Amino acid sequence: MAAKRLHRDHTDLSTIKRHKDLDFAEDTTTTPKDDGTLINLLSLLLQCAEHVATNNLHEASVLLSEISETCSPFGSSPERVVAYFSQALQARVISTYLSGACSHLSNTPLHPHKIFAALQTFNSLTPLIKFSHFTANQAIFQTLDGGEEDSVHIIDLDVMQGLQWPGLFHILASRPRKLRSIRITGFGPSSDILASTGRRLADFAASLSLPFEFHPVVGKIGDVTDPSRRLGTRHGEAVVVHWMQHGLYDVVGNEVDALEVIGKLRPCLLTMVEQELSCDNGGCFLGRFVEALHYYSALFDALGDGLGEESGERFTVEQIVLGTEIRNIVGGKRKGVMRWREELSRVGFGPVSLRGNPATQAGLLLGMLPWNGYTLVEENGALRLGWKDLSLLTASAWQFSAV
Repeated sequence: MAAKRLHRDHTDLSTIKRHKDLDFAEDTTTTPKDDGTLINLLSLLLQCAEHVATNNLHEASVLLSEISETCSPFGSSPERVVAYFSQALQARVISTYLSGACSHLSNTPLHPHKIFAALQTFNSLTPLIKFSHFTANQAIFQTLDGGEEDSVHIIDLDVMQGLQWPGLFHILASRPRKLRSIRITGFGPSSDILASTGRRLADFAASLSLPFEFHPVVGKIGDVTDPSRRLGTRHGEAVVVHWMQHGLYDVVGNEVDALEVIGKLRPCLLTMVEQELSCDNGGCFLGRFVEALHYYSALFDALGDGLGEESGERFTVEQIVLGTEIRNIVGGKRKGVMRWREELSRVGFGPVSLRGNPATQAGLLLGMLPWNGYTLVEENGALRLGWKDLSLLTASAWQFSAV
C-alpha cells in the first residue's frame, strides 16, 4: 500500500469540492438518503473553509449555522467529522473577530490529566499507540542487544504517564546479559504527573529486579541550553532518544533547536513516531484543511468500526484527542512538519532500518489485536500503520553517524 497523500497546493475550491476526489471513509451505517445529506454537508463545509481562507467571515458564519442544524458529534462517523471541523472553523472565525488573528490566542492546552486519561482510552480502542510503543521498544532492544554498553539512558521527549516503558522493561529483564543501569529522563508539562510517572515506573522496574532511575524535566528539550549537564549524560552509557509526535500540544518547542540539542547528545538511537499529516503552514489553508479532513475521516471511521454511536469512550477520545488536534490544525496553532530525513541528516543522523524483527513483531502485534482494517507497510526501512488506504503513523529509527 502506498501512502495516500494529498497535494497541498490547492487554490481553487472547485478542484477540491468534487465528491469523487474528496470522499468520506466508508461508513456502512449510512443509508442512501444519509449519503445525500452527507455530500451536502461536505459541500457546505468546504465552502465555509473557502470563506474562512479568504476572510469572508460573515458568509462563513452563515454556512456554519446551517451545518450546526444538520450534523452532530453523536451521529455517524462522517457526520462527527463534519461536526468537529465545523466547530474548529467556528472557533477560528470567532477568534479572528475578537483578536484579528488566530495566532494571538493562547496556546494553553487542556489540563494534562484530561489529555492523558483520554489517551489511555484511545490506547484501549485502537492499535495506534500500541504500535508506536511496541515498534520503538523493539528497535531499542535490538540496538542494545547488539551493543557493548551495560547502561542505558532513555530520553523521552514527552513521557506522559510512561505507558511505553513497562513493555521495554519486560524484554530487557529477559536478556541473558543484564544491564547495570537503566535511566529514563522524561520531559513533560507537569511536575506532579512526572513525579507520579517516576514512582510508577520505579515500582514496576523493582518488580523485575531492574536497576532503575527516573529523572523528571518540566519543560521542552528545545529550551535546553546545556544538554550534557541538564540531562545528566554519563560516560559509557548508551543514550536513546524517543520522540512521539502528535498535535495535542507543543512537545519540543522550536524543532530546529530540539534537533540541535539531540545532535549534541550523540545518541546511539533516535526513535521517532510521526503522524502522516503535514499541516504545512507554508501551504494554503484549503490544502491543509482538505488533507486534515481526509486524515481524520479515516481516524473517525477506524474508531467507529468497532464502537456504536452511543459509546462514551468513543466520544471522549473524539472530543479530547481528535477534536483538540483538529482545532489546532484549523486554528493554525499546529506547526508544519519538517522534512525529517533532510533535517536529521543535517545534524548527523542516518536511518536505521526497521525491516526484519521489528517489522515482523509489529505484524504479529496487529494480528493479535481485535481490530480489522489496519494495514502495515515497510517502506525505505520505516514502518507505516494505516487504516484501509490511508497511512496514519510512520515509525522510524535513526543513528548518530557524524564523524
